[in-house]
Amino acid sequence: MRKKVDLVKAARFSVVINSIQIFLASVIGLMVMLGGDQVLTGTIEQAVIGIMAAIVVWGAIVDIRDAYHAKHIAAESDMLEEAYNQLESLNGTLRAQRHDFMNHLQVVFSLLEMGDTDDAREYIEKVHGDIARTGRALKTAIPAVNALIAAKLNDMDEEGIRANLIITSAWKELPVPGWEMCRVLGNLIDNAADAVKQLPGETLREITIVLGEDASEYRFSVENTGLPIPRELRESIFQAGVSTKGTGRGMGLSIVRSILEKYNGYVQNDMKNGRTRFFGSVPKKV
Repeated sequence: MRKKVDLVKAARFSVVINSIQIFLASVIGLMVMLGGDQVLTGTIEQAVIGIMAAIVVWGAIVDIRDAYHAKHIAAESDMLEEAYNQLESLNGTLRAQRHDFMNHLQVVFSLLEMGDTDDAREYIEKVHGDIARTGRALKTAIPAVNALIAAKLNDMDEEGIRANLIITSAWKELPVPGWEMCRVLGNLIDNAADAVKQLPGETLREITIVLGEDASEYRFSVENTGLPIPRELRESIFQAGVSTKGTGRGMGLSIVRSILEKYNGYVQNDMKNGRTRFFGSVPKKV
């Protein structure tokens, strides 16, 4: 089986090696220009070395540019793959619900025909709850965001986390690509879920997701009842490597901020009524 190439590591390696190459070639060029006959004899030899140094520098610069481009493509590919998996998960859920729909109708009809109205009502309430968990996420005009939210709602339901979803806008003209907005919301929701999982005993575990817009901005927020962020970390929580989860973590919020700032947006956090909230927006005209 072919070994998977880590494009990010390859890009970093290429940057380091070519940076060293540029430095050494520059030193050679300076020695040729400043050292004169004390370094090399003959005008032709000096010209050849100078040209070689220029070619090496040019090639190294091109390699570094391509390495950064490859790194960017690798990051986009990972996010697109994640979004695709979420869409597949949502599609599978919808297919299963469609397949079961006729069976549910037959059961309800049979119960009503036998006069078991209480059992029919209980059955309808159960089925409605299953469908609502997916249906309530199908409110934006961005399929990837819908898939992400549906998947996260299902995960929270399985983990005993109460989830509230409030969508007042379809985000039809959101300037941020769907797969990048999934990265933003996914990191915020995952962090909120991690926070509420740490709560002891029968403490309320609740997450509220709000998507909306006003005249000038598309807005979002993710609020949770989990443990608060330590005061000393609130100002630096969006810096790479800063995390309440220990060493080796702390990249998610940094990624969120960098994506939003690319589109002139922002993300912040606050505490209100014992709840931690991460909120932000993206202007409609970038």
